[in-house]
This record gives sequence, C-alpha cells and structure tokens, in this order.
Amino acid sequence: MSAAQLANTPSGGSTRRVWGLMYRHLALYRRSWPRLLELMYWPVLQMLIWGFTAQFLAMRSGNPVAVAGGVLIGGVLLWEIALRGQMGVTMTFLEEVWSRNLAHIFVSPIRPWEMVAAMLGMSLVRLFVSVLPAIFLAWVLYRFNLFALGPVLVLFAANLLVMGWWIAFGVTSLVLRHGQGAEPLAWTLLFALTPFSAVFYPVAVLPFWLRPVALALPSAHVFEGMRAVLNQGVIRWDHLAAAAALNVVWMTGAIVLFAAQLRAARTRGALLTIGE
Repeated sequence: MSAAQLANTPSGGSTRRVWGLMYRHLALYRRSWPRLLELMYWPVLQMLIWGFTAQFLAMRSGNPVAVAGGVLIGGVLLWEIALRGQMGVTMTFLEEVWSRNLAHIFVSPIRPWEMVAAMLGMSLVRLFVSVLPAIFLAWVLYRFNLFALGPVLVLFAANLLVMGWWIAFGVTSLVLRHGQGAEPLAWTLLFALTPFSAVFYPVAVLPFWLRPVALALPSAHVFEGMRAVLNQGVIRWDHLAAAAALNVVWMTGAIVLFAAQLRAARTRGALLTIGE
C-alpha cells in the first residue's frame, strides 16, 4: 500500500493526526536545547544526591551490601520512570493549555483518543530522554547497573509507567474541571504519594494503619519486588501480579474520569477559556 493510500484509510489518517500532534511538541525540543536540558536535569540531580547518600551510608553502615547494592539507587531510578511518565503526559497537555490550543484541536478532525495517544507517545519520548542519562550516570559513578535486574526490569518499569499515566489523567481531569488553578497538582501529586510507595524502605516500616494505603498503590508492590530481587535474588510474582491488577483498576477509573471531564468541558465551552 502506498503512502497516499495509507493516508486515505481510517487507520492511516489517525496515525498522521497522532504524529502531527507529537511533531508539534518534538519541534519545540529540536529548536531549544534548554528544553532538552530541563528534561535531564531533575533525574540527574536526583541520582547525584541519592547516589552519594548511598555511598555515605555504605561507609557508615554495618550492612553496606543492602545499602550500596542498589536499594536506594535502584529506587531512585525506578521512581523516576513513574515521575517522568506522569510529567510527560501532563506537560504535553498543559503545553496545549498554555498556548490556548485546546479549542483548535477539538474543532479539527482530531478525536479524543488520538490526542491521548499523542500524549502517551510524548510521555515515552520524554521518559527515554530524561531517564537514560541518569541510568548511565549511576553506572559510571556508582557502578550500579539497573539492567542487572534482568528481564523483570521491564515489568517493574511498565507498572510504574502505567501508574504515572493514570495519575496524569487524573490531574488533567482536574485541570479540565477546575482550570489552571489545578495545575500545581501536576508537580506535586505523585511526590505526595512517595511516602506511601515504599521507594526507599519496606512497607513494614510504615505504621500498620498506613500499610493498606501503601498496598493499594502499584508502586509499593513494585519496590517490594525490586528489593526482593536485589537483596535475595527472588522474583516476587505475587507483588507483580498485584501491581498489574491495581494498575488496571486505577487506569480504568482515570480514563473514565478524563473522558467525562473532557465531554463536560466541551459541553460548557470551557475549552475556549481554560488557558486564560
């Protein structure tokens, strides 16, 4: 099938529209090296801070293997996957809000699911650009190889990425409902879940009444599984299954909420004023 024929098919037209939405954002990075630098800044800074902290604790701890063996560094790198995945979706959406482009998008032939696909695509692009330098830095400075976790790393990363996505859809739903006053949640909501996600310590450290909150989050199961692999060499399939099941539930709810708020915003004409 030729390119012209592909463009005339429904799937080919959708592909072109999704790519067009993504290209608009990719062009911003192509022409602005500070934007690219900003993508890498926070993951690299986090890796420097926590990497040297892990080395210090290894020098002072009676059990340096548990500390310097990758628990802290691995936690930082995996948590950045959730953070960057969430920020990739929300920032792509907010760029459209700030440029007052939402109304233009939705009076065009672009369908909501195509915009969602473009947001997820940009999330993946931003994730690779931001996290890969931090992973390389962890190997150069601390001799920690995240890929040494093995194939299970793909399952850890996928669960955290999906978690970042459903949180992003929750945030964008609030922006659609409450306007730009809800924008600070894009930077704070996932950080607020860090204490309950067991990133740097086991769930057992939490007070017993907070443990159900932690176990309701896919991230807590992922990091419990990560520690089992690093400290014991055991893959906890029960935690991975729980993380996947929770992600299905949370993602379904987030998509339903996003679709409802988008429909309501279009009905009341909020897409025309949301950027003001």
